[in-house]
Amino acid sequence: MSPETRDASTEAAETESPNLDFAGTTPYEDYVQADVLTHLQHLRSDDPGEMVFLVTTQVMELWFTVIVHEWETAAHALRRDDVPVAVAALKRSIRELDALNASWRPLAQLTPAQFNSYRGALGEGSGFQSAMYRRMEFLLGEKSASMLVPHRGAPRVHAELEKALQEPSLYDEVLGLLARRGYAVPTEVLERDLAKKYEPSAEVEAVWTELYSGDESGELARLGETLTDVGELVWRWRNDHLVATRRAMGSKTGTGGSAGVAWLEKRAVKNVFPELWTARSHV
Repeated sequence: MSPETRDASTEAAETESPNLDFAGTTPYEDYVQADVLTHLQHLRSDDPGEMVFLVTTQVMELWFTVIVHEWETAAHALRRDDVPVAVAALKRSIRELDALNASWRPLAQLTPAQFNSYRGALGEGSGFQSAMYRRMEFLLGEKSASMLVPHRGAPRVHAELEKALQEPSLYDEVLGLLARRGYAVPTEVLERDLAKKYEPSAEVEAVWTELYSGDESGELARLGETLTDVGELVWRWRNDHLVATRRAMGSKTGTGGSAGVAWLEKRAVKNVFPELWTARSHV
């Protein structure tokens, strides 16, 4: 090999090598904050299975956060009649809901003995106390002022939930859009108390029946199908939660004093965006 070839080869190798010398933390760390994330696990038992339970729960919280971001993006877009942006955000959330639901897999086959080995470390902690999950539920129209009570001791979190309670849900924004497009969404639905749980409406069901009886390729019909995909994955999340809990603890009282499986069973049978499901019987 000639000197010229060796020099060119050395120069190419140096060019291809990543930069390893930084004055402080790496740009990756500055952006991702990986050191913070990987040091948030403070175990409270000696059981080796507690780590996967804690990390999986923390991963779920991160997915809640990004899904709330997508649904709020969609809601704001619908408010300004920008259906393509709303649908794009909802479709991203569908992939994120898939990932969220997959988070149950590390916990799905816990035996009662395995769960009991570190269950005491939770104390009165329970998933229904998750503020970010509550924001997800509020965006789905599952409003309840009582769910703010556990967060009274955390002013910032309480204020965020109070704001979300009073704002239109994602479905409220959809119905507002349909009304502006000339569909007969009743005034009592459009002007309802937004801090209360959404209740199904026969008139709204008729609107979706009309939409689905028309051009399936239309913008609003495609919006409806995207919402249906979201609703299906929310239903699967609730059912996977139910099955994992039933397998780990049977019908015992849940952590935090909830009714455990009995409470989850009631949640699992409910559909979000209800008229999107019932309208199909009339098309």
